[in-house]
Amino acid sequence: MLNKTEFEEYTRNAIKNYLKHISIDCVVFGSHEGQMKVLLLKLKGEEEWYLPGGFLYKEELLEHAADRILRERTGLDKVFLQQFHVFGDPNRSKPHFEMYKDMADTQENWFANRFLTIGYYALVDFNDTRPAPDDLSELCTWRDLNDLPQLKLDHLAILQKALETLRLQLNYQPIGYNLLPREFTMPELQKLYETILDKKLDRRNFQRKILGFGILDRQAKPRRGGAHKAPYLYSFNLENYQNALKEGLKGGW
Repeated sequence: MLNKTEFEEYTRNAIKNYLKHISIDCVVFGSHEGQMKVLLLKLKGEEEWYLPGGFLYKEELLEHAADRILRERTGLDKVFLQQFHVFGDPNRSKPHFEMYKDMADTQENWFANRFLTIGYYALVDFNDTRPAPDDLSELCTWRDLNDLPQLKLDHLAILQKALETLRLQLNYQPIGYNLLPREFTMPELQKLYETILDKKLDRRNFQRKILGFGILDRQAKPRRGGAHKAPYLYSFNLENYQNALKEGLKGGW
């Protein structure tokens, strides 16, 4: 939570630079060691967590604002970024208004504005990401999708809507290509699909179906190490993958 001096400085800067009534919230997905991750922020002096987000400069394109917010939080350029929904509950910003209403005795309370927030989801390589908090945050870190802390405002609903969209678009967007490292095992790919779909998939059926799409190349050498038989490594054949997605990966999961 901002103190009075910080609040006044933040409000002056926001009124001067940002467009009122519109914000952007980003759901950043990554995958690591078979676990689906989401990037979250913890603000100074608050217990709840937030999705990475921000405001739109007055002369800024919407897509440029989303790219900027993601770059500031992840250190990545040219990430896969997809707009998925607009959230406009009239009371969605009320907790922030209540938090700062006693500090707004001498000037406008920026948080009293009603904000429509535009949701984007991003798919990034976990290992390439460098999470970075901003001046208002004490932490910016990955959290397991199945072990989330309490989220502020309507950010849980935004996250759930992003997951719902991800499931619907699983057959039409290069989701696996953007979330997995260049080389991966079949169990790692299956685990990613199971996490997104929130259900178990039959190992043989999954392998038969995914190989039948012709979008994977098996590497010559298996993964080294471990006590058991080394699993084969695969990579996406990007040209075949993109061609297949134009028609959709038929059959569902």
